[in-house]
Amino acid sequence: MESSFYLLISLKTPGSYEPFGEFDLGVDRELAYALFDSLDGNPEMDDLCHFHVDLIETVDTLPEKIRSKCCRLDELGVNAERVALEIFRQKNLRGET
Repeated sequence: MESSFYLLISLKTPGSYEPFGEFDLGVDRELAYALFDSLDGNPEMDDLCHFHVDLIETVDTLPEKIRSKCCRLDELGVNAERVALEIFRQKNLRGET
């Protein structure tokens, strides 16, 4: 069975982190990992982390967290723009040079 990838975006609340958005990255493992690696943020989680982005792989319909990054609000904005641009490229510019 083919794995699929997505980014899960969560914000810190008094009790935990609550997911509030996700981006579907498709089935290309290399592209998903490269995009995640290009995102701004710190892979070290701490109590000051207000937002985090998780790279999730769905294996046999079960989600598995692969990596996480802690982000500030300004980094999250840059990351959302970067992800939207890459998804646009994937969906609209395949085969274009």
